[in-house]
Amino acid sequence: MKVITGFHSIEERVNVFVKEKEKTQKISPLVKDCKICFDKTGPRVKKILESAKKAGITCEKTDGAALDQMVKGLPEVLQDHRGIVMTLSGEEKSRDPVDFDSWLKQAGQKNKLTVVILDKVTDPHNVGAIIRSCDQFGADLVILPEHNSVSNIFENEVIGRTSAGASAWVPVSIVNNLVRITEQLKQAGFWIYGADAGGETCGKIDFADKSVIIMGSEGSGISPLLEKQCDSIVSIPTCGKIDSLNVSVAAGVLLYELYRRKMQ
Repeated sequence: MKVITGFHSIEERVNVFVKEKEKTQKISPLVKDCKICFDKTGPRVKKILESAKKAGITCEKTDGAALDQMVKGLPEVLQDHRGIVMTLSGEEKSRDPVDFDSWLKQAGQKNKLTVVILDKVTDPHNVGAIIRSCDQFGADLVILPEHNSVSNIFENEVIGRTSAGASAWVPVSIVNNLVRITEQLKQAGFWIYGADAGGETCGKIDFADKSVIIMGSEGSGISPLLEKQCDSIVSIPTCGKIDSLNVSVAAGVLLYELYRRKMQ
């Protein structure tokens, strides 16, 4: 059984089922494996319960001790249930990864797209924060390598909680080879931008309508082979005393810059 905590994570998973019901006029078959247990009925919990009832999810009143027992096996950061817990039985997953080749075929029909590639970003808190920025600033796809990353994103509740539920909405693709994927994106008309402190200031770059932002690990940055695929290296001007921004903060700044220009 999978246990989910956090208002945002639970609320967004419930909303996925609500949207599916509104679209198909049928209750999702996965709902039968879901259950929400609660012991408090504050405003946030009431809102979640109302949405859960719309989706057909079973809601059960219990006590704090029972909820404490349910979250006992979770990482410490997830044990703060705040009076509500969602359980998923069996092999249920919130979503499946996006098939990259299928996505790329459909991408040809759009004029403006933003893709984020995370190269060796292994901290689930950073991945979650980046996905939250992707949701807020309209990124169309996040790409993660199958190895050397948090590729089990769909089972990682730290990501779900850090992203404030955005991981239920942002399309994510898990791929075997980032270099090959980047080559395919270039052939499809995307311009590739690698984020690095030694690059050209982002304010001076005329970002393409179809842009890919590659974020590397905080330790070693972008892989050399992947960096060779970049059309430009972009940096964020700062005035602090330390070397660089956290990778999730840097991703948020660059995504905002692209979003701001798209809206002009």
